[in-house]
Amino acid sequence: MNSSFLQTPIDFLKGVGPNRADLLRKELGIQTYQDLLNLFPNRYLDRTKYYKIAELQRNSSDVQIVGKIIGLKEIQQKRGKRLVAKFKDSTGEMELVWFRGQKWIRENLKLNTDYVIFGKVNWFNNTFSMPHPDLELLVEHKQNIRSAMQPIYPSTEKLTNKGLTNRVLSKIMQQLFLETKGKFSETLSEELLSKFKMLSKSDALLNIHFPKSQALLSKAEFRLKFEELFFIQLQLILKNLIHKSKIKGFNFERVGPLFNTFYNSHLPFELTNAQKRVIKEIRYDLGSNAQMNRLLQGDVGSGKTIVALMSMLIGVDNGFQTCLMAPTEILSVQHYNGLLEYCNKLNISIKLLTGSTKTSKRKEIHESLENGDLNILIGTHALLEDKVKFKNLGLAIIDEQHRFGVAQRSKLWRKNITPPHILVMTATPIPRTLAMSVYGDLDISIIDELPAGRKPVKTVHRYDNNRLKVFRFIRDEIAKGRQIYIVYPLIQESEKMDYKDLMDGYASIEREFPKPEYQISIVHGKMKSSDKDFEMQRFIKGETQIMVATTVIEVGVDVPNASVMIIESAERFGLSQLHQLRGRVGRGAEQSYCILMTSHKLSNDSKIRLETMVHSNDGFEIAEVDLKLRGPGDIMGTQQSGVLNLRIANIVKDKDILAEARYMAKKILSSDPGLLAIKNKNILNTYKQMAKYKNIWNYIS
Repeated sequence: MNSSFLQTPIDFLKGVGPNRADLLRKELGIQTYQDLLNLFPNRYLDRTKYYKIAELQRNSSDVQIVGKIIGLKEIQQKRGKRLVAKFKDSTGEMELVWFRGQKWIRENLKLNTDYVIFGKVNWFNNTFSMPHPDLELLVEHKQNIRSAMQPIYPSTEKLTNKGLTNRVLSKIMQQLFLETKGKFSETLSEELLSKFKMLSKSDALLNIHFPKSQALLSKAEFRLKFEELFFIQLQLILKNLIHKSKIKGFNFERVGPLFNTFYNSHLPFELTNAQKRVIKEIRYDLGSNAQMNRLLQGDVGSGKTIVALMSMLIGVDNGFQTCLMAPTEILSVQHYNGLLEYCNKLNISIKLLTGSTKTSKRKEIHESLENGDLNILIGTHALLEDKVKFKNLGLAIIDEQHRFGVAQRSKLWRKNITPPHILVMTATPIPRTLAMSVYGDLDISIIDELPAGRKPVKTVHRYDNNRLKVFRFIRDEIAKGRQIYIVYPLIQESEKMDYKDLMDGYASIEREFPKPEYQISIVHGKMKSSDKDFEMQRFIKGETQIMVATTVIEVGVDVPNASVMIIESAERFGLSQLHQLRGRVGRGAEQSYCILMTSHKLSNDSKIRLETMVHSNDGFEIAEVDLKLRGPGDIMGTQQSGVLNLRIANIVKDKDILAEARYMAKKILSSDPGLLAIKNKNILNTYKQMAKYKNIWNYIS
């Protein structure tokens, strides 16, 4: 079927007409035949067939089975109980599970009697199970009439109210298949189809909308998920290849005296193998004639700043200026203070530029940047101002890049005619699946080990009624000379409430830890910048033992002597935020602790978040759990959620298909970068069509 025919406006399909077309556009975003074809069912009702347990497939459809319940047991879980029934037919056994309504089910179930069960099956612990099945005695079931296997399409209240029911949508879909004769252009190469034993495009579309069997539905799902993920990866990898071939970067030919002197004489600690590997990857990029575009991921405290400095030294050794941009003043001041002593030892000029830099100082910085006297500039968004002009910016490093918009970043690129090399750093571990999709066009380096001698932070969960014990623990730690953070949530919508929480908490801590024996700092978003800095400095110098704060301190405050992080109302924080906050302690050689304080009333998700924090210190594992709980859009923030606007695939559940699709896209492009080989004709045509009709760009932020 000609692709341009599929771009026909939906109004022209028989049975649609202008009113229905308008509704479909507004409610489901369906503009064309192609959009309708890509409206995939959410699930299927299959009441045509009675399955045997041995025939069950791992896919997203509902099935019905005839068998007997031969046993019942209650299983204790962390939260309440679940009721599990053993269900048997002539070919095998499976489980039926109930998490609620168990009393009624126990009293009404008949053992060893024929039942028909209907519902969605899960595959868990090597067994099929069906949660909350529809149950009907076989005798009663035989007296009812059943319909065929039906697709259930996504819908909205408005569609249903206006008569565009699931039945009507199915009819419209049938009409589309009649008009197209069910024939659709193949989009993948013969090589891919045979390697993965995939259905043709036409068969896959027919069996996703009108499945002939469970097995064909599974094959159709795999084929369409693979195709969707494959073309996204193809687009991202091509973008990277084009970037490397077209955008020439400065060639940093040598690793010179500054780098070597620092490495041999001033390294504060032995580099980890992960740091060495990452520096090697960066050195290769900087000397490759193409512009570096690399994402550096490393957990809190893994030593990204040293890697950043060594990358900047390569730049300075090659006669270029470098800069490091951070999202907050606190963080940029900290980077500056951390790098200043090394730069002084190496006799390199380094300056700090933020919103609160005095005018006279600014002028001086602007001049020394333009005449080339200044080697390294650290700063906040202030670096993006038009007045900030470099003589020759060779490398720009961006810390916690998700806090900067795309437009802001591109301002930095344009500071030179030849764009500088770019290194983006983040301490927010991004799950591999998400990194492949969102940052698929960047090269990725990961620092996945902590410096030697670092002890993992011990994390515990305590309820509000344990508060006195927690206060006693704080006293003991302060007596050992340690410092304490106590953090309160701050959520924009309810700032008044949060501010009150913070002030109430501060008052109770003052009562428990009275002056002059104890000194307390307080920092929150409503304070002036200068007051915040004053309080921070008191804590950093050890003049105060306790810092009461909102999440202002989430990123980048480094006080090695602080050994306890107490997070109040921990259930109100997201997982990545909890992990970031915990990373503020454990910076010194002493054992550090993180105490998560909550009330007894906790949602299921909150319990999972807290349990994850208690049992794991691995940022990547935590990020995977976070991805499962929140979904991809939330994790990337709203401005980037469009990147995962997927029609059928799910990057959490289908991560194996994603990895396979990316691997194949890379393999095909490495041998045929222009997709000009005859065997890749279908892929090239599809790619051109997608670019033409903007379909693929919906995915990429």
